[in-house]
Order: sequence, then structure tokens, then C-alpha cells
Amino acid sequence: MATSSDRGLARIEWADGQMPVLRSIRERFAREQPLAGVGVGACLHVTSETAVLVRTLQAGGASVSLCASNPFAIQEDVAVALSAESTVFAGGPDAWADDVASVLTLAPRVTLDDGADLLGALHSARPDLLAGMHGGTEETTTGLLRLRALEAEGALAVPVIAVNEARAERAFNDRFGAGQSVLDGIVRATNLLLAGQTVVVLGYGWTGRGVALRAAGFGASVIVCEVDPLRALEARMEGFAVMPALEAAARGDVFITVTGVPDVLRGEHFYRMKDGAVLANAGQFDVEISLADLRSSASSVREVLPLVERFEFGDRALYLLAGGRVVNLAAAEGHPAAVMDVSFALQALACEALVVGAWAPGVHAVPDAIEREVAALKLAALDVDIDVLTDAQADYLSLTSPPRGR
Repeated sequence: MATSSDRGLARIEWADGQMPVLRSIRERFAREQPLAGVGVGACLHVTSETAVLVRTLQAGGASVSLCASNPFAIQEDVAVALSAESTVFAGGPDAWADDVASVLTLAPRVTLDDGADLLGALHSARPDLLAGMHGGTEETTTGLLRLRALEAEGALAVPVIAVNEARAERAFNDRFGAGQSVLDGIVRATNLLLAGQTVVVLGYGWTGRGVALRAAGFGASVIVCEVDPLRALEARMEGFAVMPALEAAARGDVFITVTGVPDVLRGEHFYRMKDGAVLANAGQFDVEISLADLRSSASSVREVLPLVERFEFGDRALYLLAGGRVVNLAAAEGHPAAVMDVSFALQALACEALVVGAWAPGVHAVPDAIEREVAALKLAALDVDIDVLTDAQADYLSLTSPPRGR
């Protein structure tokens, strides 16, 4: 019988086979050793794809310690397998704060964050370690909000590369990855038929776009709720109904929050929802659906399926998925490995850039050269050729040299 470690290794190897870009970077890292002697602390989702990133950084000479950014969605078999070759702290929800602190005790010189937990803890609890750091990367909108708040206060002491805002990250991770995996999590948890349902998507950023597009592809009618007039206009021009959340509350069958802010759905919305409405969160933290309002208003709560809770309100019932946690990880496998290939390639190259370059404290965009390298590697993996500007065309566009194709 296969052990937990065996199962984890099998999952890691499967993911590795779907991540040719990161594999290419790992081969170069192994030759050049750009991270030799560098301690890297990572607070990311503990998944098979993350394990491939850890192996890539280690191939470049780094020593890597990993803890979970979402302690409710740890792939336990992967954590067991990876702990044989890396330092892994994945004790679950009750041990999460201790796990973050354990990574910090190893004095990382580069941090990889998925919510700014490591860098936040470094600034609040271990400022003595900041002076020796190269910097960090951040994978989420929520994390960047926290870090930019520190920057605005003049308190951000290290450079941070905003991987979350890279064009490749937005397209692959947010739109294609989350768009598919969020609906995958909902369907796995409920076995709902989405065709013919009304799906309400709250938030029309890159992830919300992906969710709305995939829901429409399943045959659902989609309503978008937004606070940004430009995003709302985009949603309307792309064919979706747009209305305030209170109005949508009475019409939706499935509600998906993708905003990054608290209490997007709360008591006043629950009061208007129809019997049988399903609530799911696709945001980073379990704050977008007001759990306090749900619990205080319901006459009874019981689990009817794994990861599905029934909240009764008189003659109506609402169904909450995965306790309001990020549904694509809590109820499914998260983003496909082919998507994380691009995201983690950006992370690996950003880590290298922090180590070999000179960066001032503050939040920085991913260098264009890194984005183009990742895109070119992905196209090569897909066996796709593209055109190349002629010298005359490059001169016309005032470029110093024509971009390189394959």
C-alpha cells in the first residue's frame, strides 16, 4: 500500500510534468546557481505545484523553508513528501502562527508571500532581520494592499516585487486559473448543475472576469456586482447583467465573492435570498461572506455534505461552502499546474532578480524582461511560434532593438 509520502511524491511528479516553464528555469538554475547560499522563506499554499517551485529554488542553491498561507487547504501528502527534502511547517490552523514564526527563526533573506504574512510578521515581530534581506515577492491583491499601506507610512523596509500584478499572472493565474478552479470547487462540493442557474459574481477584477466567463460557459446566467464604475461598464459591455448586490440577492442561485474586502454578503443580503441559494468565497480570506451574520440569523446550522453547511431561516435555507474559505483550494485542487507554471516561473525569476540586483525599499512591478522571458518559455512549451519585428518596424516604433522571437 502506498504511503502518504509516496502519494505526495506522485502528485509532485504529476505537477512537474505539467510545468515545463519552471522545469526549464530549474535546469538553468542548476547550472548557474544564482541563489547559492540564500535562505528563502515561503508562505504559500502547500500544494504539489508549490513543491515544484521549492525544488526549482533549491536547484539554484537556495535553502527553502515553507509554511502554509492557507492552513485549511494543505495537501497533507505533499507536505509529508516535501519535508524529506525541504523544511516544511504545515501543522494546520491551530499551528499556523507558530509555523510562520518558525520560518522567521531561519532568518530568510528572500520571502515569497501569498498574503504578506511573512513580511508583515517580519516588520512587526522581527524587524532585526530586515536589514539583511534582499526583499520579497507578493502573490495576492490583499497582500499588496497590506504592503502598500506600510509603504505609505514609510515603514516598508525592503523591496517587494508585485508578482500579482504582472500581466502574465493576471491572465493565467487570475482569469484562467481561478476562473476554472473556483467553479471546479463549487461543482465538486455540491454536484450542482450550473446550466440554467443564475450565478452572481461579486467583484469584476481579473479573477471575477474569469469566474463570470466560465460560469457563462457552463450555461449559467451571470450577474456582476461592482463598486468600480469602469469595471462595471466592462462587465456590461461583455454581456453580463450588472446591478447592486441587494438587487442581485433576490435573483441569484449561486453567489461567488471575489473582492478581497470584508462583509460583501451580509445579513441584509441573506434576508433577500431565495431558498436553496449557495454561497461560495473565491477571495483569499474567509471574510467576504459575513459568517457572524449567517450564524446569528439562522435558526439552525448543520452539515449536509462534506464542506456544505445548511443555514435555516424559517422556511428558507442557504448553503455555505467550505466555511467561507477560498473554495477552489478548500473544495478542489486549486489552480491547474499549467497555470501555476507561469505564476511560479515569475516567482522564481523575481527571486533571482532580488538576489542579483540592487533594489530600493518599496513595491516594484515585475520587470518587463522577466514577463517576456516567461511568456516566451510558455509559448515554446506549447510549440507556438510568433512573428518578429523587422529592423525597419522596430525603428518605426522607436525601439532600440527588435524583440526576440523563438
